[in-house]
Amino acid sequence: MTGGAAGKRGRLVFPALVAAFLGALALSAATGPVAIPFRKMADALLHGGDDTPARVLLSLRLPRALLGALVGGALASSGVAFQALLRNPLADPYILGVSGGAAVGALTVALFLSADASSGLPFFAFVGAALSALAVFLLARRKSGVSPERLILMGVVVGAFLNAVIMLMVTLSPPGKIPGALYWLMGDLGLGTPRRVAALFPYVALGVAVLLLLSRGLDLLLLGDQAAFQTGLSVERVKTATYLTASLLAGSVVAVSGLIGFVGLIVPHGARVMVGSGHRRLLPAAFLLGGAFLVLSDTVARAASPAGELPVGAVTALAGAPFFLYLLRRNGGRS
Repeated sequence: MTGGAAGKRGRLVFPALVAAFLGALALSAATGPVAIPFRKMADALLHGGDDTPARVLLSLRLPRALLGALVGGALASSGVAFQALLRNPLADPYILGVSGGAAVGALTVALFLSADASSGLPFFAFVGAALSALAVFLLARRKSGVSPERLILMGVVVGAFLNAVIMLMVTLSPPGKIPGALYWLMGDLGLGTPRRVAALFPYVALGVAVLLLLSRGLDLLLLGDQAAFQTGLSVERVKTATYLTASLLAGSVVAVSGLIGFVGLIVPHGARVMVGSGHRRLLPAAFLLGGAFLVLSDTVARAASPAGELPVGAVTALAGAPFFLYLLRRNGGRS
């Protein structure tokens, strides 16, 4: 491919991603038991309305679609950061126990505290993610710094411990709350309300903005710590900022979506095929692609079962597990 053709393709990628992102939102908002034509959707968005389709669109479907876009974009952006930090194509936000910590914090509120405390669920999930991320980081840290190998090892250990805690909490929870807790653990965007979307947006916006500011450092980290240090990069500061930001970005979305796997694993690879490995372009591309992917997965989850919607985490796992095996095979079984 010539340089001109490559440049032309590069200029078309982001308009195509934006179109796919908006198209996924529109398809999700239009899909459901109550049919809403696109003309009716546009009229409700521009002028509001008190009829049933407008209320369904504005209070249920559109907030759910926007929540899926934020969650998918955040998980994909976090996956990009972890794969650069660990220099590992199989890394994603769940490998370091961050989501497990967020789940423990959220389940503590949902299962054992009063109903009045449920409004603080995002805060407790955020605290749980922060504590688990800090624990993994401190366990992996040595005088010489933090190595990717120790970070993965400590993440696996802490993640396994937190999974055991989650299972214990579900087992000891009040009987009436067990089905809801299990459904939430498999991933659910049904909590999408305008209030929750508005509460999550600042976390996602701030996290993605910080990762964009770190994009040059992420590019240099791919060269290896020594090579990055020789360029004048403060390697340990960039690694610490990247790790904490990506951890808290992933943890913040767990509070409203539950545990949705594989988005942070497979979407960054698709985005790299489209825009290359430079993080200034890769991060926004992954955000748009991740948002579109999760919104479409949720649309499939709602439409696939006539008896009731499937957990969206099951749909992403069905798509992600074969891709994970492909990556593992392509890397010769090396992690």
